[in-house]
Amino acid sequence: MELTIECKKRSEGSKPNAMRRAGRLPAVLYGHDGAESVSLEMDLKTAETLVKKASLNNTLINLNVTDLPWSGKALLREVQAHPWRGSLYHLSFFSVGQQESLQVTVPLHFVGTAIGVKQDGGALDTVLNGLEISCAPGNIPETIEVDVSEMRAGDAIHVSDLKVPEGVTILGEPGRVVVSVLGRGGQVSEEVAQEG
Repeated sequence: MELTIECKKRSEGSKPNAMRRAGRLPAVLYGHDGAESVSLEMDLKTAETLVKKASLNNTLINLNVTDLPWSGKALLREVQAHPWRGSLYHLSFFSVGQQESLQVTVPLHFVGTAIGVKQDGGALDTVLNGLEISCAPGNIPETIEVDVSEMRAGDAIHVSDLKVPEGVTILGEPGRVVVSVLGRGGQVSEEVAQEG
């Protein structure tokens, strides 16, 4: 999924609280010009929509800074919000346009109902919910699918068993358990217990 967002350069001496009261949100863009960063402001409603639709360090955003002028692809790196009200304080973007590959964490999407759960009364034990990968900015998958439907009690799926799109490299240990099916009473097979 790609999103397009428009921002403008934040004027010198602008006060963040006054900006928020006026329906604007402070933001910053890193990496668009070497080590230089640029202070931005954007429409608060646009920012709220972006935070609902985008995943941190995963969703590619077409960022258009109208008065620089600069436009390019970026990732949403950080979201600062009020601890209990949830109102946004600040967003951080990181430009990825010039990079051949980058490292991101992609959520795992478990599909199907394991035979070991449905027929044997076992329980699905998800060990990992996300996976760190390396790929080109345009190849970031939204999720990595893990089909658990053929798993029986005592079975496990490892990182090395996962299928990822072409051009995507999984980082980390290939032997790591992603998900297993515990038998009745929470029993795991001896083999899986030793690997975990």
